Amino acid sequence: MNMVQVVEEREALVACSDQSMRIGVTIWDMETGEKMFHIPTCCSPPLGLLCLRNQFLVASQLNKHGSIGGGSIVVWPLNKPHQPIMNNTVEAIGPLSCTKDGIYLVGGGLSGNAYIWNVINGKLLKTWTAHYKSLKHIIFSNDDSLLVSGSADGMLCVWSMIRLLDVEESESWNPLLHHLPGHMSSITGLLATPCNGYSFIISSALDGTCKVWDFMTGKLVQTQGYPLAITCITLHQVESLLFCGAENGTIFVNKLDIGLEEGLNSIIRGNQSHELKGHSGAIIAMTSSRTGLISSSEDCTICIWNVINRTITRRFNLEKAAKVTNLVVILRSSILSTLNHTRGSNQYNVSPLGKSPLQINGHNETTSLHSLCRLFQEKQTYIDLRSTGLLRQNISDSQKTHVSMAMTLQMKVDRNIENRSWATKMAKHVMVINRQMKSRLLDLIHRRLFCTNKINLQKTGMMSRKQRQGIKKSFKMEQGNESESALEAKTLVKFTG
Repeated sequence: MNMVQVVEEREALVACSDQSMRIGVTIWDMETGEKMFHIPTCCSPPLGLLCLRNQFLVASQLNKHGSIGGGSIVVWPLNKPHQPIMNNTVEAIGPLSCTKDGIYLVGGGLSGNAYIWNVINGKLLKTWTAHYKSLKHIIFSNDDSLLVSGSADGMLCVWSMIRLLDVEESESWNPLLHHLPGHMSSITGLLATPCNGYSFIISSALDGTCKVWDFMTGKLVQTQGYPLAITCITLHQVESLLFCGAENGTIFVNKLDIGLEEGLNSIIRGNQSHELKGHSGAIIAMTSSRTGLISSSEDCTICIWNVINRTITRRFNLEKAAKVTNLVVILRSSILSTLNHTRGSNQYNVSPLGKSPLQINGHNETTSLHSLCRLFQEKQTYIDLRSTGLLRQNISDSQKTHVSMAMTLQMKVDRNIENRSWATKMAKHVMVINRQMKSRLLDLIHRRLFCTNKINLQKTGMMSRKQRQGIKKSFKMEQGNESESALEAKTLVKFTG
């Protein structure tokens, strides 16, 4: 009997900065520390770098001033990293997030607006005002059915992806499920994690707290307080450990023990946690891998930690001593295929991202929610699809057998939606033309009346002068020679007789 030995694939670390486009993206082998690859021209804000299915790197780019209207999103195929796809956006995009299958990409703007793209066809599916302040972090739930966003004012919002992508946009179909005003200052981290059969959101903020929320009810379950501002958070991939990076370079390590039996809003003090010390500046980014915890700081260093021994096993630096704003772990084979000039067999392509919202054209066109098909295909115990309130629908395995594995959740778009939209635009256009014609007609009538009155007044003035001259002449003639008057009188008598 042949024994198959499973060998874990080695990992690579991707890092970038937001200080200069010249610094770019650097990729290291995490096991050897060897620099594997470098991509120039990248300047990405915190939480603005991700990897799509270990095949594409995606980074949001800010302009020099970080103002609205000066941003872009760049996509690098790992098999052709020197041929990036440049995508200009209507405003500067900060944090990015994607579904696990790499189909949907979400970006948060400095204005508080959020954007959803289908990266396969590049269409901008949805744009909406998610917050009144700039978005700081945005993540998907574990099953990609919900979206969580956090802003600079400390607000958290939980959105339904099905409702966000609903083309009808019915008022009764509100995509906002929860509005969580739990923090007193800017959001710095968001995590989604299952625990004890429940789904939870973990949030951190500059107010020195980490809060745990129930995904389904939106209720606050636990609060962890620290003496310092928390700048970022991450979870250990295997152990239930929560890492909280602080503004002084300390990393607090807590056992993530969430239980609803403890009661709502239980408070855990920061003095119950362990500390990792090795940075001299505020922690900017953290992530975890099979190798261990990875952190970056304002001291311009990247550290890989042995959490058990609380020691640093490896240390990296970017070029030109720049601080690292993003850390992403990918498979080392993705870079090796690039170096060996080989192409993967998986046909997964990314299209240029659109700037205009999705416009439906053609008949019987549909928008497929590929990511949400997992709700019907995976062996889950519940789905939260809320219609008028919070519904928890249990779908058993026996019920799932009646659903075809090839079934996809689709929202069919009827052609009359396009016609109605076109008719509305044409009606508005006709109304504008009517107003312009009405204004022009009134102007012509006014001019015509004004010119006619002026001519009449001029004629009246001329007639009155002639009448006055005639009266003066007749008066002089009456006072003239009597013989002339008598002659005129005789002539008049003869004429009338």
